[in-house]
Amino acid sequence: MLIACEFLFDELAKYLETHLIETKAHWLRLNFTRIYQKIFQNNELQKLQKWCNDIVAKYPDKIFETENFSSLQENALISLISRDDLQMEEIKIWNLVIEWGISKNPGLASNPNSWSNENFLSLKTTLQNILPHIRYFQMSNDDINNNVQPYQQILEKDLWDDITKKLMSADRQLSSKILPPRVILAPLLPIRNTEPVINGAHAAEIASWIDKKADTYSVTDNPYEFKLLLRGTRDGFTKDSFWRLCDKQTHLVVVIKVKGTDEILGGYNPIGWDKPTEDIIYKNCNESFIFSLKNGAIQNSILSRVKKPESAIGCNKNYGPMFGIGDLSMKNDISCWHSRYAYVKRIRSESTFKSRYSDFSVEEYEIFQISKRP
Repeated sequence: MLIACEFLFDELAKYLETHLIETKAHWLRLNFTRIYQKIFQNNELQKLQKWCNDIVAKYPDKIFETENFSSLQENALISLISRDDLQMEEIKIWNLVIEWGISKNPGLASNPNSWSNENFLSLKTTLQNILPHIRYFQMSNDDINNNVQPYQQILEKDLWDDITKKLMSADRQLSSKILPPRVILAPLLPIRNTEPVINGAHAAEIASWIDKKADTYSVTDNPYEFKLLLRGTRDGFTKDSFWRLCDKQTHLVVVIKVKGTDEILGGYNPIGWDKPTEDIIYKNCNESFIFSLKNGAIQNSILSRVKKPESAIGCNKNYGPMFGIGDLSMKNDISCWHSRYAYVKRIRSESTFKSRYSDFSVEEYEIFQISKRP
Protein backbone atom coordinates (compact mmCIF):
# COMPACT_ATOMS: atom_id res chain seq x y z
CA MET A 1 0.00 0.00 0.00
CA LEU A 2 2.81 2.41 0.86
CA ILE A 3 4.51 1.41 -2.39
CA ALA A 4 1.29 2.14 -4.28
CA CYS A 5 1.24 5.62 -2.75
CA GLU A 6 4.91 6.14 -3.56
CA PHE A 7 4.28 5.37 -7.23
CA LEU A 8 1.14 7.55 -7.21
CA PHE A 9 -1.23 4.60 -7.67
CA ASP A 10 -3.88 6.47 -5.68
CA GLU A 11 -6.86 4.31 -6.63
CA LEU A 12 -4.99 1.13 -5.76
CA ALA A 13 -3.90 2.57 -2.41
CA LYS A 14 -7.48 3.58 -1.56
CA TYR A 15 -8.75 0.14 -2.55
CA LEU A 16 -6.16 -1.54 -0.31
CA GLU A 17 -7.11 0.76 2.58
CA THR A 18 -10.77 -0.17 2.29
CA HIS A 19 -9.95 -3.86 1.87
CA LEU A 20 -7.84 -3.92 5.04
CA ILE A 21 -10.45 -2.12 7.12
CA GLU A 22 -13.41 -4.14 5.91
CA THR A 23 -11.88 -7.64 5.73
CA LYS A 24 -8.65 -7.64 7.77
CA ALA A 25 -9.62 -5.64 10.85
CA HIS A 26 -8.50 -8.41 13.18
CA TRP A 27 -5.06 -8.57 11.54
CA LEU A 28 -4.78 -4.78 11.80
CA ARG A 29 -5.48 -4.94 15.52
CA LEU A 30 -2.97 -7.74 16.09
CA ASN A 31 -0.27 -5.62 14.41
CA PHE A 32 -1.64 -2.29 15.55
CA THR A 33 1.51 -0.53 16.78
CA ARG A 34 3.57 -1.41 13.72
CA ILE A 35 0.73 -0.50 11.34
CA TYR A 36 0.20 2.80 13.14
CA GLN A 37 3.84 3.78 12.73
CA LYS A 38 3.77 2.97 9.01
CA ILE A 39 0.54 4.64 7.89
CA PHE A 40 1.64 8.11 8.97
CA GLN A 41 4.60 7.93 6.63
CA ASN A 42 2.20 8.90 3.85
CA ASN A 43 -0.60 11.40 4.36
CA GLU A 44 -2.59 9.90 1.50
CA LEU A 45 -3.72 7.07 3.79
CA GLN A 46 -6.36 9.23 5.44
CA LYS A 47 -9.01 6.53 5.77
CA LEU A 48 -6.72 4.08 7.53
CA GLN A 49 -5.28 6.85 9.71
CA LYS A 50 -8.77 7.82 10.85
CA TRP A 51 -9.73 4.18 11.52
CA CYS A 52 -6.66 3.75 13.73
CA ASN A 53 -7.08 7.11 15.46
CA ASP A 54 -10.69 6.31 16.31
CA ILE A 55 -9.36 3.32 18.25
CA VAL A 56 -6.46 5.19 19.90
CA ALA A 57 -8.73 8.06 20.94
CA LYS A 58 -10.77 5.57 22.96
CA TYR A 59 -7.83 3.39 24.07
CA PRO A 60 -4.79 5.73 24.23
CA ASP A 61 -2.59 3.10 25.90
CA LYS A 62 -2.34 1.31 22.54
CA ILE A 63 0.11 4.02 21.45
CA PHE A 64 1.00 6.26 24.39
CA GLU A 65 2.06 3.43 26.70
CA THR A 66 4.11 1.46 24.18
CA GLU A 67 7.88 1.17 24.04
CA ASN A 68 7.86 2.78 20.59
CA PHE A 69 6.01 5.92 21.66
CA SER A 70 9.13 8.07 21.40
CA SER A 71 9.52 7.09 17.73
CA LEU A 72 5.99 8.23 16.89
CA GLN A 73 5.97 10.65 13.97
CA GLU A 74 5.05 14.27 14.62
CA ASN A 75 2.02 14.23 12.33
CA ALA A 76 0.67 11.15 14.11
CA LEU A 77 1.05 12.76 17.53
CA ILE A 78 -0.63 15.95 16.36
CA SER A 79 -3.50 14.00 14.81
CA LEU A 80 -4.18 12.45 18.23
CA ILE A 81 -3.76 15.34 20.66
CA SER A 82 -5.83 17.63 18.43
CA ARG A 83 -8.88 15.39 18.91
CA ASP A 84 -11.61 16.50 21.29
CA ASP A 85 -12.43 12.87 22.13
CA LEU A 86 -8.94 11.71 23.17
CA GLN A 87 -9.62 9.85 26.43
CA MET A 88 -6.71 11.19 28.48
CA GLU A 89 -6.27 13.78 31.20
CA GLU A 90 -4.73 16.95 29.85
CA ILE A 91 -1.80 16.85 32.25
CA LYS A 92 -0.91 13.33 31.12
CA ILE A 93 -0.96 14.50 27.50
CA TRP A 94 1.36 17.36 28.44
CA ASN A 95 3.80 15.08 30.24
CA LEU A 96 3.89 12.66 27.32
CA VAL A 97 4.47 15.48 24.83
CA ILE A 98 7.41 16.68 26.94
CA GLU A 99 8.74 13.12 27.10
CA TRP A 100 8.41 12.80 23.31
CA GLY A 101 10.17 16.13 22.74
CA ILE A 102 13.07 15.26 25.05
CA SER A 103 13.51 11.94 23.24
CA LYS A 104 14.09 13.92 20.02
CA ASN A 105 16.91 15.83 21.71
CA PRO A 106 19.28 13.17 23.07
CA GLY A 107 21.53 15.74 24.73
CA LEU A 108 18.83 17.00 27.08
CA ALA A 109 18.92 15.92 30.71
CA SER A 110 15.66 14.65 32.19
CA ASN A 111 15.62 17.41 34.83
CA PRO A 112 14.94 20.87 33.31
CA ASN A 113 16.50 22.61 36.33
CA SER A 114 19.91 21.99 34.78
CA TRP A 115 18.97 23.22 31.31
CA SER A 116 20.48 26.21 29.56
CA ASN A 117 18.49 28.69 27.48
CA GLU A 118 19.69 26.81 24.39
CA ASN A 119 18.26 23.58 25.78
CA PHE A 120 14.82 25.15 26.23
CA LEU A 121 15.04 26.65 22.76
CA SER A 122 15.82 23.23 21.28
CA LEU A 123 12.79 21.67 22.95
CA LYS A 124 10.59 24.60 21.94
CA THR A 125 11.66 24.20 18.31
CA THR A 126 10.97 20.47 18.40
CA LEU A 127 7.49 20.98 19.83
CA GLN A 128 6.47 24.14 17.99
CA ASN A 129 3.76 22.40 15.93
CA ILE A 130 2.47 20.36 18.86
CA LEU A 131 2.19 22.85 21.72
CA PRO A 132 -0.77 24.79 20.23
CA HIS A 133 -2.94 21.66 20.63
CA ILE A 134 -2.44 21.39 24.41
CA ARG A 135 -5.45 22.59 26.45
CA TYR A 136 -3.59 24.55 29.12
CA PHE A 137 -6.68 26.25 30.47
CA GLN A 138 -8.30 22.92 31.24
CA MET A 139 -5.54 21.92 33.69
CA SER A 140 -5.72 22.37 37.44
CA ASN A 141 -3.59 24.94 39.24
CA ASP A 142 -1.51 22.16 40.81
CA ASP A 143 -0.88 20.61 37.40
CA ILE A 144 0.27 23.95 36.02
CA ASN A 145 2.56 24.65 38.98
CA ASN A 146 4.02 21.16 39.23
CA ASN A 147 4.29 20.12 35.59
CA VAL A 148 4.00 23.08 33.20
CA GLN A 149 5.83 25.83 35.09
CA PRO A 150 9.24 24.06 34.93
CA TYR A 151 8.98 24.26 31.12
CA GLN A 152 7.46 27.74 30.85
CA GLN A 153 10.35 28.88 28.63
CA ILE A 154 9.13 26.71 25.75
CA LEU A 155 5.79 28.56 25.74
CA GLU A 156 5.12 31.91 24.09
CA LYS A 157 5.33 34.77 26.58
CA ASP A 158 1.73 35.91 25.99
CA LEU A 159 0.44 32.38 26.53
CA TRP A 160 2.34 31.94 29.79
CA ASP A 161 1.12 35.35 30.98
CA ASP A 162 -2.47 34.25 30.35
CA ILE A 163 -1.89 30.95 32.13
CA THR A 164 -0.59 32.77 35.21
CA LYS A 165 -3.53 35.20 35.05
CA LYS A 166 -5.93 32.27 35.12
CA LEU A 167 -4.05 30.82 38.10
CA MET A 168 -4.76 34.00 40.02
CA SER A 169 -8.36 34.42 38.88
CA ALA A 170 -10.51 32.15 36.75
CA ASP A 171 -12.58 35.16 35.62
CA ARG A 172 -9.72 37.17 34.11
CA GLN A 173 -10.00 38.18 30.46
CA LEU A 174 -7.44 36.31 28.35
CA SER A 175 -6.11 37.02 24.86
CA SER A 176 -4.92 33.46 24.16
CA LYS A 177 -7.11 30.97 22.30
CA ILE A 178 -8.89 28.71 24.78
CA LEU A 179 -9.48 25.22 23.44
CA PRO A 180 -12.57 23.38 24.73
CA PRO A 181 -12.24 20.60 27.30
CA ARG A 182 -11.96 17.11 25.89
CA VAL A 183 -15.09 14.99 25.86
CA ILE A 184 -14.21 12.28 28.36
CA LEU A 185 -16.58 9.34 28.20
CA ALA A 186 -17.69 7.31 31.18
CA PRO A 187 -15.67 4.11 31.50
CA LEU A 188 -17.26 0.94 30.22
CA LEU A 189 -16.85 -0.61 33.65
CA PRO A 190 -15.50 0.87 36.89
CA ILE A 191 -12.76 -1.77 36.94
CA ARG A 192 -11.36 -3.49 33.89
CA ASN A 193 -11.82 -7.22 34.14
CA THR A 194 -8.75 -9.15 33.06
CA GLU A 195 -10.05 -12.64 33.85
CA PRO A 196 -11.27 -14.71 30.88
CA VAL A 197 -14.94 -15.66 30.90
CA ILE A 198 -14.31 -19.37 30.25
CA ASN A 199 -11.67 -21.86 31.35
CA GLY A 200 -10.18 -24.89 29.63
CA ALA A 201 -12.93 -27.23 30.82
CA HIS A 202 -15.58 -24.90 29.40
CA ALA A 203 -13.77 -24.77 26.05
CA ALA A 204 -13.52 -28.56 25.96
CA GLU A 205 -17.24 -28.92 26.58
CA ILE A 206 -18.09 -26.44 23.82
CA ALA A 207 -15.75 -28.33 21.46
CA SER A 208 -17.58 -31.57 22.28
CA TRP A 209 -20.91 -29.98 21.37
CA ILE A 210 -19.46 -28.70 18.09
CA ASP A 211 -18.32 -32.21 17.18
CA LYS A 212 -21.54 -33.76 18.57
CA LYS A 213 -19.59 -36.11 20.83
CA ALA A 214 -21.42 -38.20 23.38
CA ASP A 215 -18.48 -37.83 25.79
CA THR A 216 -16.86 -34.52 26.66
CA TYR A 217 -13.33 -33.84 25.50
CA SER A 218 -10.76 -33.50 28.25
CA VAL A 219 -8.86 -30.23 28.50
CA THR A 220 -5.76 -31.84 27.02
CA ASP A 221 -7.65 -33.55 24.18
CA ASN A 222 -9.54 -30.48 22.95
CA PRO A 223 -8.93 -30.49 19.17
CA TYR A 224 -9.72 -26.77 18.74
CA GLU A 225 -7.73 -23.61 19.28
CA PHE A 226 -9.75 -20.68 20.66
CA LYS A 227 -8.43 -17.38 19.30
CA LEU A 228 -9.81 -14.28 21.06
CA LEU A 229 -11.26 -11.75 18.61
CA LEU A 230 -13.13 -9.45 21.00
CA ARG A 231 -13.31 -8.79 24.71
CA GLY A 232 -15.88 -6.31 25.95
CA THR A 233 -13.77 -4.56 28.58
CA ARG A 234 -10.88 -4.29 26.14
CA ASP A 235 -12.60 -3.51 22.85
CA GLY A 236 -15.99 -2.14 23.88
CA PHE A 237 -19.51 -3.49 24.22
CA THR A 238 -20.87 -1.53 21.26
CA LYS A 239 -22.20 -2.65 17.90
CA ASP A 240 -19.31 -0.80 16.27
CA SER A 241 -16.65 -2.85 18.02
CA PHE A 242 -18.57 -6.05 17.26
CA TRP A 243 -18.91 -5.35 13.53
CA ARG A 244 -15.37 -4.01 13.26
CA LEU A 245 -13.81 -7.15 14.72
CA CYS A 246 -16.23 -9.91 13.81
CA ASP A 247 -17.93 -9.02 10.52
CA LYS A 248 -17.68 -11.91 8.04
CA GLN A 249 -15.59 -14.03 10.43
CA THR A 250 -16.70 -17.66 10.70
CA HIS A 251 -16.63 -20.44 13.34
CA LEU A 252 -17.31 -18.08 16.22
CA VAL A 253 -18.01 -18.87 19.86
CA VAL A 254 -19.66 -16.14 21.94
CA VAL A 255 -19.50 -16.33 25.75
CA ILE A 256 -21.24 -13.89 28.10
CA LYS A 257 -20.76 -13.48 31.85
CA VAL A 258 -24.11 -12.39 33.29
CA LYS A 259 -23.78 -9.52 35.73
CA GLY A 260 -24.66 -10.36 39.32
CA THR A 261 -24.88 -14.14 38.81
CA ASP A 262 -22.64 -17.16 38.18
CA GLU A 263 -24.16 -17.66 34.73
CA ILE A 264 -22.09 -17.99 31.58
CA LEU A 265 -24.27 -17.97 28.48
CA GLY A 266 -23.22 -18.18 24.86
CA GLY A 267 -23.58 -19.60 21.42
CA TYR A 268 -21.77 -21.13 18.48
CA ASN A 269 -22.09 -19.61 15.00
CA PRO A 270 -20.17 -21.55 12.32
CA ILE A 271 -21.28 -19.36 9.39
CA GLY A 272 -20.58 -15.95 10.93
CA TRP A 273 -22.40 -12.62 10.90
CA ASP A 274 -22.53 -10.33 7.87
CA LYS A 275 -23.30 -6.67 8.47
CA PRO A 276 -26.45 -5.95 6.43
CA THR A 277 -27.23 -2.78 4.51
CA GLU A 278 -30.83 -2.93 5.74
CA ASP A 279 -31.65 -3.14 9.44
CA ILE A 280 -31.79 -6.92 9.85
CA ILE A 281 -31.45 -10.18 7.94
CA TYR A 282 -31.53 -13.81 9.07
CA LYS A 283 -29.11 -16.54 7.94
CA ASN A 284 -29.94 -20.22 7.64
CA CYS A 285 -27.78 -22.53 9.75
CA ASN A 286 -28.26 -26.13 10.90
CA GLU A 287 -25.18 -26.40 13.11
CA SER A 288 -25.45 -23.40 15.44
CA PHE A 289 -26.46 -23.71 19.09
CA ILE A 290 -26.76 -21.67 22.28
CA PHE A 291 -25.80 -22.78 25.77
CA SER A 292 -25.38 -22.16 29.48
CA LEU A 293 -22.19 -23.45 31.09
CA LYS A 294 -21.76 -25.14 34.46
CA ASN A 295 -20.15 -22.59 36.74
CA GLY A 296 -20.21 -21.82 40.47
CA ALA A 297 -23.79 -22.24 41.64
CA ILE A 298 -24.86 -23.40 38.16
CA GLN A 299 -24.82 -27.17 38.59
CA ASN A 300 -25.36 -28.34 35.01
CA SER A 301 -24.63 -27.07 31.53
CA ILE A 302 -27.50 -26.64 29.06
CA LEU A 303 -27.13 -27.19 25.32
CA SER A 304 -29.88 -25.86 23.06
CA ARG A 305 -29.59 -26.77 19.38
CA VAL A 306 -31.35 -25.00 16.57
CA LYS A 307 -34.88 -26.08 15.63
CA LYS A 308 -35.69 -23.35 13.09
CA PRO A 309 -32.51 -23.10 11.01
CA GLU A 310 -33.96 -20.45 8.68
CA SER A 311 -33.88 -18.01 11.64
CA ALA A 312 -30.77 -19.37 13.36
CA ILE A 313 -28.48 -16.33 12.98
CA GLY A 314 -29.66 -12.72 13.12
CA CYS A 315 -27.62 -9.92 11.54
CA ASN A 316 -28.74 -6.48 12.72
CA LYS A 317 -26.49 -3.53 11.95
CA ASN A 318 -27.73 -1.75 15.09
CA TYR A 319 -26.97 -4.67 17.45
CA GLY A 320 -24.16 -6.98 18.47
CA PRO A 321 -24.28 -10.79 18.17
CA MET A 322 -27.75 -12.31 17.67
CA PHE A 323 -28.86 -15.93 17.78
CA GLY A 324 -32.35 -16.58 16.47
CA ILE A 325 -35.14 -14.04 16.87
CA GLY A 326 -34.19 -12.91 20.35
CA ASP A 327 -33.06 -16.37 21.48
CA LEU A 328 -29.78 -14.79 22.62
CA SER A 329 -29.18 -11.20 21.55
CA MET A 330 -26.96 -8.32 22.60
CA LYS A 331 -27.97 -4.72 22.15
CA ASN A 332 -25.62 -1.81 21.45
CA ASP A 333 -24.45 -1.78 25.08
CA ILE A 334 -24.27 -4.26 27.97
CA SER A 335 -27.97 -5.21 27.74
CA CYS A 336 -29.01 -8.68 26.53
CA TRP A 337 -32.12 -10.78 26.33
CA HIS A 338 -33.02 -14.43 25.94
CA SER A 339 -36.17 -16.07 24.64
CA ARG A 340 -37.08 -19.37 23.02
CA TYR A 341 -37.99 -19.28 19.35
CA ALA A 342 -35.41 -20.72 16.94
CA TYR A 343 -33.63 -22.97 19.49
CA VAL A 344 -34.97 -25.96 21.40
CA LYS A 345 -34.38 -25.17 25.07
CA ARG A 346 -34.31 -22.25 27.43
CA ILE A 347 -30.80 -21.60 28.72
CA ARG A 348 -31.91 -19.48 31.70
CA SER A 349 -34.16 -20.34 34.61
CA GLU A 350 -37.87 -19.81 34.02
CA SER A 351 -37.92 -17.55 37.08
CA THR A 352 -35.84 -14.94 35.19
CA PHE A 353 -38.48 -14.55 32.45
CA LYS A 354 -40.87 -11.64 32.23
CA SER A 355 -43.54 -12.75 29.81
CA ARG A 356 -41.64 -14.19 26.80
CA TYR A 357 -38.25 -12.64 27.46
CA SER A 358 -35.49 -12.79 30.06
CA ASP A 359 -33.44 -9.57 30.25
CA PHE A 360 -29.99 -9.33 31.80
CA SER A 361 -26.84 -7.18 31.86
CA VAL A 362 -23.35 -8.20 30.80
CA GLU A 363 -20.34 -8.12 33.09
CA GLU A 364 -17.97 -9.32 30.37
CA TYR A 365 -18.23 -10.97 27.00
CA GLU A 366 -15.79 -12.56 24.58
CA ILE A 367 -15.91 -13.82 21.03
CA PHE A 368 -13.49 -16.53 19.93
CA GLN A 369 -12.71 -17.90 16.49
CA ILE A 370 -12.04 -21.60 16.63
CA SER A 371 -9.90 -23.70 14.32
CA LYS A 372 -8.62 -27.28 14.35
CA ARG A 373 -5.24 -27.71 15.96
CA PRO A 374 -2.51 -28.78 13.48
